[in-house]
Amino acid sequence: MMLGTRQRSGMIGVLDPTTPRGAKIQLRNLSRRFGGQAAVDDISLDVPAGSFVSLLGPSGSGKTTTLNLIAGFLAPDAGDILFDDRSVTDVPPHHRDIGMVFQSYALFPHLDVAQNVAFPLKMRTKLPKPDVERRVAETLALVRMEDFGGRYPRQLSGGQQQRVAMARALVSHPRLLLMDEPLGALDKKLRDQMQFEIKRIHRSVGTTFIYVTHDQSEALTMSDLVVLMNRGRIVQTGAPRELYSEPANVFVADFIGDSNLLNGSVTVVEDDTITVVLDAGAVIEVSRRDSTSYAPGRRVVVVLRPEDITVHTPGTAAPVCLSGTVAEIGYQGDSCRLNVTVGGEAIKVKVPPYLALAGHPGLAVQLSWESSAVRLLSLGHREKA
Repeated sequence: MMLGTRQRSGMIGVLDPTTPRGAKIQLRNLSRRFGGQAAVDDISLDVPAGSFVSLLGPSGSGKTTTLNLIAGFLAPDAGDILFDDRSVTDVPPHHRDIGMVFQSYALFPHLDVAQNVAFPLKMRTKLPKPDVERRVAETLALVRMEDFGGRYPRQLSGGQQQRVAMARALVSHPRLLLMDEPLGALDKKLRDQMQFEIKRIHRSVGTTFIYVTHDQSEALTMSDLVVLMNRGRIVQTGAPRELYSEPANVFVADFIGDSNLLNGSVTVVEDDTITVVLDAGAVIEVSRRDSTSYAPGRRVVVVLRPEDITVHTPGTAAPVCLSGTVAEIGYQGDSCRLNVTVGGEAIKVKVPPYLALAGHPGLAVQLSWESSAVRLLSLGHREKA
């Protein structure tokens, strides 16, 4: 769906990558309440022109409400929304020059693909018929649906319908494309394929994309910037690698990827090493990674990713961080997950399948990792979804 009145011509996809044509979006102290509940609670955000930004979070985190505020479908109770430094808070949706792709696609069943894509041009522009046909052909080629113009939505797969919905949203060259969980109805394999297709399309058109999802893999795969939300607030904003490697708190560490979150207390603090006694009794040393002050007795959470742990059998010439016993082995195709019991604490370990072939429940193992793989967070930073 296209919401806008601007008329532009020219080939989609033939763009100077150094001059993004997408809009710069700014949210300033934005809030929206439903009854007594704050769905969006005083959030501020800068979206660079031409970037791909994902609003990520669990159900009820406020991401879809934020998208609807940006689109103009909802009015904020407080705050401001700016496109290219101009407030659009009081501008109706059809004057904001945006495209919208919904989870349901919302294609017209009585129109064929070409007619669906042409619909916003015919409704909101005065382009001559040859220009409309050319623009439709260009946009269908962009989404690799140029051979499907005469088909009807019922004759298309879910992935093909999603491409048509994107073409319809992009045909009028909007400066901002909003997408509300558009891959939610697809199976996993097709969803994975479409992530790279959407990323390719974004690179081609230069439009600013704001994408809502609860699926972390979608956000990490496609985004320049991930905005993680919880309970109506922004918890952390950053590049995908930053959120994964440097979580701001336990909620981020738990939501992004898989983590071992081990509660404990600081016992010894040295210049470059902090010793923590886990609640289950095991002792672990953590390299100091920032200037945060950790005094003895302070309650902390040790964050350790399963894929960063190496498993050894006893007697192997390798540095030993913890010793434990294999409790369970789960085969996951391209990897195996081990649950290792260490002093009463269950630790998840991810290893290649061939390394798990000789393993079995009850096997004594030793776990090691690089000191740079461990992060220490204050227990007071813990948030619940």
